[in-house]
Amino acid sequence: MQSHLLSYNQWKAAFAVAKASLISTLRSPTSVVFALLFPLIFVTVFGAMVDNTAVKIKMVVLSSDSKQDSLLLRAVQSIDIFMVSVAEDSVSAITDLQKGRIGGVLRFDHSPAGVNGQPQFTIQLFASGATQSKLSLIQTALQGVVNNINTQWLPGQPSVAHLETLQVPGRIYRMIDFILPGQLGFSLLMAGVFGSAFSLFNLRHTLVLKRVFATPVYPSFFLMGEMLSRLLFQVICFIIITAIGHYAFNFTLVHGWITFIEMLMLSMFGLIIFTGIGFFISGLIRNESSIAPIANTITVPQILLCGLFFPVENYPDWLRGCCDLLPLTFLVNGLRKIAFEGAHLWQIPGVIAGLTIWTGLVILVCTRSLRTSE
Repeated sequence: MQSHLLSYNQWKAAFAVAKASLISTLRSPTSVVFALLFPLIFVTVFGAMVDNTAVKIKMVVLSSDSKQDSLLLRAVQSIDIFMVSVAEDSVSAITDLQKGRIGGVLRFDHSPAGVNGQPQFTIQLFASGATQSKLSLIQTALQGVVNNINTQWLPGQPSVAHLETLQVPGRIYRMIDFILPGQLGFSLLMAGVFGSAFSLFNLRHTLVLKRVFATPVYPSFFLMGEMLSRLLFQVICFIIITAIGHYAFNFTLVHGWITFIEMLMLSMFGLIIFTGIGFFISGLIRNESSIAPIANTITVPQILLCGLFFPVENYPDWLRGCCDLLPLTFLVNGLRKIAFEGAHLWQIPGVIAGLTIWTGLVILVCTRSLRTSE
């Protein structure tokens, strides 16, 4: 029996399972709707929207020991819509500005004597195309600070404070640059968890799984075949969603095809994780009606908390700590860094490490679950 197992072509069996499973997936309306049509609807709707929402804007003030500058800093910190931090490294601050991580960089300048012997203040605002949608809001808030200073120092007299805006070269950050990576993660999550959970349960319920395990095919290679089918199907969805986002709504791919390939490679982590979760769910339940509630318990919190539609930074600190540990957060943040910031895979070690840990845990758990089902 052992020699018969060794002589059997396991790879051929895995590819045969992958082919049959892929055909079954393509014929399933549920798979197509959740993995392709539903994300495309979100991409189309949000891609056509204008981002005019007012949220907390991160601002960086270049540090200074001047007493006058400290007065200006307190005035800027009092603006409700700003989250202000002080930095000494101007190069790092400008880099973050160009990548859209912050809304603007402020530098305070003043001369000892100006109008009527009063000091002259200049608030220099460094802005870039990456935060162009928030520029008018930032300028309005800062102009209010300038007007307050002029009113307090010399009411009715020539101005002693001015606002100066300096443009820093940077990419234009559109709504689609935030939404599309989230929808790619959504597609992987829904297709992986729901698709694999229902598929494996049906195979077990109809005794197909038992007959497969009676053949020389190892469980691990059967699992590999199922994942290959999910991989091929999700690659098709990935290409279609990204192509529509890029060509119809100007979704940013900094390095072109290189960025696209790296995003696709990162998505493989998500596919393995979410497909494995689906396999684990199918191994736990004994009733088909229980699949959807359990799957929704896992997917819905990630949809709401992992930054698919709203930035995770807007959540409270205690909740953000939980969000940062979820696999979908690692995946979506990594896709955004690669697509818009131009980061390469080796430049996001935190994301890779988090996804690797989740992948290892899921493979271990779902393999044991599959053996139990055997």
